[in-house]
Amino acid sequence: MKLKQRVVLLAILLVIFIFTKVFLLDNLDTSAANREDQRAFHRMMASLHVELDPRLDHTLQSPWEIAAQWVVPREVYPEETPELGAVMHAMTTKKIIKADVGYKGTQLKALLILEGGQKVVFKPKRYARDYVVEGEPYAGYDRHNAEVAAFHLDRILGFRRAPLVVGRFVNLRTEIKPVATEQLLGTFMTVGNNTCFYGKCYYCRETEPACADGDIMEGSVTLWLPDVWPLQKHRHPWGRTYREGKLARWEYDESYCDAVKKTSPYDSGPRLLDIIDTAIFDYLIGNADRHHYESFQDDEGASMLILLDNAKSFGNPALDERSILAPLYQCCIIRVSTWNRLNYLKNGVLKSALKTAMSHDPISPVLSDPHLDALDQRLLSILATVKQCTDQFGPDVVLVEDRMTLSHL
Repeated sequence: MKLKQRVVLLAILLVIFIFTKVFLLDNLDTSAANREDQRAFHRMMASLHVELDPRLDHTLQSPWEIAAQWVVPREVYPEETPELGAVMHAMTTKKIIKADVGYKGTQLKALLILEGGQKVVFKPKRYARDYVVEGEPYAGYDRHNAEVAAFHLDRILGFRRAPLVVGRFVNLRTEIKPVATEQLLGTFMTVGNNTCFYGKCYYCRETEPACADGDIMEGSVTLWLPDVWPLQKHRHPWGRTYREGKLARWEYDESYCDAVKKTSPYDSGPRLLDIIDTAIFDYLIGNADRHHYESFQDDEGASMLILLDNAKSFGNPALDERSILAPLYQCCIIRVSTWNRLNYLKNGVLKSALKTAMSHDPISPVLSDPHLDALDQRLLSILATVKQCTDQFGPDVVLVEDRMTLSHL
């Protein structure tokens, strides 16, 4: 064989080798990742049922110490949490040793300290389960049950970025008033035979108190994140103006995502994909009120977007506010792992999974059936939106591989 022919043959073999490596091996890697996504989904489904049980085997640590150790930059709690039931049991049963007005914000809440020194945020019941909040998608009071449902949806989606939440009944007369600060105590009142309070917040009014059924008030408690993880607040790039007649730039500029991609922390790292995940999460729960968000401080964009304050959700099951999905349909990118998880939840699986996850909460049933039905319908809209993106740009552009090794050492 002549030298020229040998060179040509070697060149052909080199091309075949590169093709095999780039396409076949990459496809094998993708298949392995997809199989791991499927295994993770099955593990999640197997652990959905959380029984509130005080027992903590094989450890001398308190529930609060265990939950504090779970927190890392990319997760509030790990995938496998055999102690979750014990931590949530403590949240709903431990003695309240102090009660104060809630931290700054627009909505009524109380800051409680439980036995052992753990802070929790208490949000009181304002509406019956079948009440429909009319008007703007961010209208109405906070919904305590929405916090509970959102936490379990976070588990189901595999994000693990929402602080722990559980329902709790408190006796305002015997559990709260004796340990309340003067600030909080000064907002208590009696309406008919019911004990009420209106707290301190931007929209808190003496004319709009939250009232117990007699002395017993239903609410939700959210576990306070450890003080060693201070939070940093950010303006959401797709936030609303909340001014009639004034649109935010994203509401009229279809190329807005290109501008976002050029600004920190969205120009690199996981934050933009976190925004997309959050848009999907918020669309499912009907939360159009995420004008700001929190991450951990000094993270340089590497921390997760923490799914805090989800109570402006599950207000109107008939309202599917598509603008919540703007980050998804304007950027047209989504994590492969998120895409896979959404597809596993089709055909009624999402509704069934959430119903199972919430079934042992003390305030169960947490959601009415119309809200559960709305979740499955909204999921279809999300899948259709991603398909429009892949039809336009191709799956290689839209489906982004972004998996991070998470350390809980």
